[in-house]
Amino acid sequence: MSKLEDSVNEILGLDSKKIEPEKFEVPVPRDTGKSVTVEKYLDKDSDYSRENYYNLIEKGQEAIQGILDIAKEGQHPRAYEVVGQLIGQVGDTVDKLQDLQKKLKDLKDLPGRTSANIKNALFVGSTAELQKMLNKKRENETDKDEPNKKI
Repeated sequence: MSKLEDSVNEILGLDSKKIEPEKFEVPVPRDTGKSVTVEKYLDKDSDYSRENYYNLIEKGQEAIQGILDIAKEGQHPRAYEVVGQLIGQVGDTVDKLQDLQKKLKDLKDLPGRTSANIKNALFVGSTAELQKMLNKKRENETDKDEPNKKI
């Protein structure tokens, strides 16, 4: 420790030993003999998100009905404004639910979407093979140029 840290520790009455921070260990699923896949977690997370969206939509519909009743009784313009805002928020939540569905579909279709077809490939091979091919081409070009040289 530096002198400053020692002085501060002495003033505060702390032990000058270095305090090790607690280590945080990431919880690891127990080995059940089954392989844990990303798809399993994707399904679990999507189910959880979908369930939360459904709950939000249901609560929003209940709130809309309650505020609409209040607005009808009071005939106050602000109450109707709140109803309109709440309807918009519930509509946005429905859109988010649909977006979630689309994203999940895209994620699940992603591995099957990749194409193994190569079009317009100029060279297919390793870099070593490419270097050999270029060196041969250079040698051939220099051999063609040498007979035309005048000594």
